[in-house]
Amino acid sequence: MNLLDILQPACVKAPLAAIDKRAAIDELVDLLSSAGKVSEPQVLKDAVWSRETTRTTGIGHGLAIPHGKCATVTGLAMAIGKPAQPIDFQAIDGRPVRLIILLASPPDRTADHIQALARVSRLMMMEDFREAVYGSATGEEIFELFRKQESK
Repeated sequence: MNLLDILQPACVKAPLAAIDKRAAIDELVDLLSSAGKVSEPQVLKDAVWSRETTRTTGIGHGLAIPHGKCATVTGLAMAIGKPAQPIDFQAIDGRPVRLIILLASPPDRTADHIQALARVSRLMMMEDFREAVYGSATGEEIFELFRKQESK
């Protein structure tokens, strides 16, 4: 899977205005809504938050990948946000997150959803790439790093 198929520049924001994980999730869903990727943003916010309350999506190394499925999402979609200050996501390593990658999909796209989660995880485990993203000041810089990486 190529993440550029589900990510567009308008859905990458740095810095986020949010200072906690609920607000960060809402802000990222709003980016997807503004880009026309979700017709009823509150439904997706509820789905992502419901998933988040069952088990943290803070996977360590400063990364959180909140995700959810709902019928109001038109297709697999991704939004990326870099908080101005790291946010406590109750990550498995106990450290705050420096980047949040939100994935959303319709309920019938489970395989694609899993592939996207796996691809994001693989990319972000590459230390040089991860640190370059964390060092980015703007959404444009973050998108460009993903574009270059996915074009290889």
